Amino acid sequence: MPSLKSHVVSFVLRHSRKQAFASPENLQRWIAAARKTENHRPPASLHQRLDIEMHTVGGFPVYEIPPKSGEQKRILYLHGGAYVFEITPYHWHLIADMADRLGYAITVPIYPIAPEHDFHAMFGMVGDVYRQMLAETEAEDIVFMGDSAGGNMAVVLTMMAAEEGLSLPSRHVLISPGLDVSLTNPAVFEAERNDPWLGIAGGREAIRLYSAGIDPSDWHISPVYGDLSVLPRTLLLTGSRDLLTPDNLIFAEKARAAGVEIDLVYEEGMFHVWPLIDMPEARRARERIVEFLGESRIVQDTRLRPEQRPAEAAE
Repeated sequence: MPSLKSHVVSFVLRHSRKQAFASPENLQRWIAAARKTENHRPPASLHQRLDIEMHTVGGFPVYEIPPKSGEQKRILYLHGGAYVFEITPYHWHLIADMADRLGYAITVPIYPIAPEHDFHAMFGMVGDVYRQMLAETEAEDIVFMGDSAGGNMAVVLTMMAAEEGLSLPSRHVLISPGLDVSLTNPAVFEAERNDPWLGIAGGREAIRLYSAGIDPSDWHISPVYGDLSVLPRTLLLTGSRDLLTPDNLIFAEKARAAGVEIDLVYEEGMFHVWPLIDMPEARRARERIVEFLGESRIVQDTRLRPEQRPAEAAE
């Protein structure tokens, strides 16, 4: 049964953020208002917990959280925001939690967003970030993690890297990703009624602003139509009150048919990107993410001869 807090959050979302997606005009107004207040910098409280550094790629900021001593693994975190909104403190607190609990290095690109920029600028920048990561880190130690639009970007970036012949990340963590924006699935329209956050009309406008005229059914925009066989083992988290969920379930089926190992978390009663919000269901989802990514460390350790393994892995 969904927690009391989740009901409160749903109520607040339906009477606030949902309005941004009610129409193209509303979305445009919300974007204009957001540009006056958005701040991509990590909250000050996180600087007290973590050593956060910043550099630029193509003139855009990239934040780096270094790993704990001896840790080789690294997460590329791609934030959500419908391609038109900036990273938020909610994203940063999830990122900081992953850094604390996993000890991995985390790279957070503040990629160019629409309508000031488009698909080509976004993937030009994050593609350069990934190439720099590959120059410093083995691909088997890299994880792509993203929520909402960022989950879409994680999948598309992997497909584009495969097309380019680059080494691919070892795992994906996709939180309420938008993997099909073609709106060809009638179930999406039914799901919209139960979604307290997202709306189709505003979502269409966001895609129009960012997609640079590329057809919504092209895999660069809707990766469910791409070559899913190139994807790594994936943890996909999606909720029953998210209009993106019907297509996420189709994606999971198609990916499995293509030979991809998919761990699916379907949370009854949960809305879009619920793991970002402090409530019982989010804590449970974060535990699953840590468990999923922690498994990759164990798998890597067991490839070593017993005398080479860390003591806890050899026991």
